[in-house]
Amino acid sequence: MTQHTHETYDVVVVGGGTAGSVIASRLTQNPDLRVCVIEGGPSDVGDERVLNLRNWINLLESELDYDYGTTPQPRGNSHIRHSRAKVLGGCSSHNTLISFLPLPGDFADWEKAGATGWDYGTMLPYFHRLELNLTPVAPHHRNDLSQSFVASASTALGVPVIDDFNAQPFTNGTGFFTLSYDPETGTRSSASVAYLHPHLDRPNLTLLTDTWAYKIDVDPQGQATGVRVRHTDGTTRTIRARHEYVLCAGAIDTPRLLMLSGIGRTQDLRDLGIDTVADVPGVGENLLDHPESLILWEASRPLPPNSAMDADAGLFVVREPTDGRPDLMFHLYQIPFTLHTERLGYDVPEHGFGMTPNIPRPRSTGRMWLTSSDPSVKPALDFRYFTDPEGYDEQTIVDGLRLAREIAATAPFKDWITREIAPGPHLRTDEELSAYGRAAHHTVYHPAGTCRMGSPNDPLTVVDPHLRLRGTSNIRIADASIFPTMPTVNPMIAVLMIGERASDLITDTLT
Repeated sequence: MTQHTHETYDVVVVGGGTAGSVIASRLTQNPDLRVCVIEGGPSDVGDERVLNLRNWINLLESELDYDYGTTPQPRGNSHIRHSRAKVLGGCSSHNTLISFLPLPGDFADWEKAGATGWDYGTMLPYFHRLELNLTPVAPHHRNDLSQSFVASASTALGVPVIDDFNAQPFTNGTGFFTLSYDPETGTRSSASVAYLHPHLDRPNLTLLTDTWAYKIDVDPQGQATGVRVRHTDGTTRTIRARHEYVLCAGAIDTPRLLMLSGIGRTQDLRDLGIDTVADVPGVGENLLDHPESLILWEASRPLPPNSAMDADAGLFVVREPTDGRPDLMFHLYQIPFTLHTERLGYDVPEHGFGMTPNIPRPRSTGRMWLTSSDPSVKPALDFRYFTDPEGYDEQTIVDGLRLAREIAATAPFKDWITREIAPGPHLRTDEELSAYGRAAHHTVYHPAGTCRMGSPNDPLTVVDPHLRLRGTSNIRIADASIFPTMPTVNPMIAVLMIGERASDLITDTLT
């Protein structure tokens, strides 16, 4: 491979995704600051496959997906593919753009885990300065099926209908989600659309798309001296930063890059022949996710065509009123999301829809690791689904399947249902529902936690509350990998807020 001339900037951002887009946009507001963004995928500009929100499901396992598998899951589903976006805007260019402000208790959990200064009061202003077009699902996208679901969920479970989930912290409730989109055109208001597209002509902003970072060079004093990248034509070069490097490659690719660069658990790196430059044993640990299962019905008639992205409404339930936060969530999928039920032998209906009980704050945690020093070899991901000793995660799914049946027995939602396909009405006991729920479970595509933020006194802390990487002097991390614990809600807004705060932290060191 040919080595190109080195290039130097003030700040290098690795990953043009959800947080990386925010950081690059905010930093380049200073015309004297030169910023380079390294993005492994192509640009999303003008790509209607990406920009059309309702097309999200067709991006899964496409050429715009890094597509990571999982290790065998003895108590869960071993066939899950974890989609990670390979395109500018990252997962905000790939996902359903469901947008929740994390709850006060979520940030309180972070503080308890050692992320001092990341409380709700401190973080709330970052939510209010987000540039995305956040709006509840538009009235013309609220079709009869989703409205029937909201009505029946409220009646069956006695929970309120919530007009705007982000208006104030909530507990129980059902309603239409807030999305980040243009309700008239159905176009994404992703991180790249909102933060980068308006500023592509800034002379101090360099976007290197189709450019994959595979190693950070770090000297013996812990100073990063460059990031090695490979272009799609196979050529390589080294990009350098005068001030600092900000890793925003996500909860899988950020720790992967660190370990390939010799930053991680020394013994694990040594076993692969990688020289250690910083012994940071927490890299790759604390792998989190939101697992969800599925109850699938055959529809009594064709499904309505008007929808924002086919998962427009949902439900939150508090089963155990410990701190008021919901401990069970559902999306209503207005498509026959049969990927894993079909594998188990269930029918695929011509017209079908389902509810997906998921675990807002799962207690099972896993880890990821390298299996080779070759950067092209994907890492191993072991989420250890449903392995928490108390069986909390397993029981949450069972309770969710039961509550979904209560809603399905309540008009007007029940009038949309011809029959329950999966798990099937013959499965009734906790043991039967658990076995089905774990075999058919999927992911909400929310891997997180693998470079967790915490107290410098905790040996498994990877970044401190200023997002500085342990063992180095000029690297920060700003993406979902820093989550100490999983937020109750879909995490995209939390990642955007991390990007906003990271830009302030970086700016503070430049002034």
